[in-house]
Amino acid sequence: MENPVIIFGANGLGAVALDIFTSHNVVVYGFLDDDKKLHHTEINLVSVLGDTDDDGFLKLIGKKCEAFVATDDAKLRKNLVGMLLEKRKMMPVNAIHKLVNIAENAVIGHGNLIALGASINTNAIIGNHCIISANACIDYNAKIADFVQIGAGAVIGADVEIGVNAFIGTGAVVVAGVKIGANARIGVGSVVVADVEKATTVFGNPAKKVN
Repeated sequence: MENPVIIFGANGLGAVALDIFTSHNVVVYGFLDDDKKLHHTEINLVSVLGDTDDDGFLKLIGKKCEAFVATDDAKLRKNLVGMLLEKRKMMPVNAIHKLVNIAENAVIGHGNLIALGASINTNAIIGNHCIISANACIDYNAKIADFVQIGAGAVIGADVEIGVNAFIGTGAVVVAGVKIGANARIGVGSVVVADVEKATTVFGNPAKKVN
């Protein structure tokens, strides 16, 4: 990547994205965030420049800068991606740490964050704008839809399918062949041995539906 990057979101995930781009010697121009208390502060010596809708900085995107959306708020992430597509006619770039293992035949979409130590096995398919946290493992033939969040150390088994906007908690295990519906939530440390319907929350070992 030749152009510098503007990161949308000056929070913990923004710091992770900064570390990822730094691992590739990519310059981060600055952060944009709507929390005015963060304006003119710094994250690891990189400045928070202003709001996410500041046209003075947005006009740089697509010409002199790339963009990356770094927030684990799914609704906000979708809104920011939509704004970039509408106003700047561009898709956010991927943030993939250099210490990630990705099989040659895996397919990775756009705007994804894949953190330190994650593994993506052969023929796995990752959609767009997903967050795959540190040391998560996506096994072969797994299919991850758009806007999915997978917590640190989670294990997604072979042939698993995960629907749009699903959340997989830290350390969870989804065994081979299971299907997770859109907007489902898998609790921290859960072991999922059966399909999970859309918009359902499960927790435990084995994971069971909770209110």
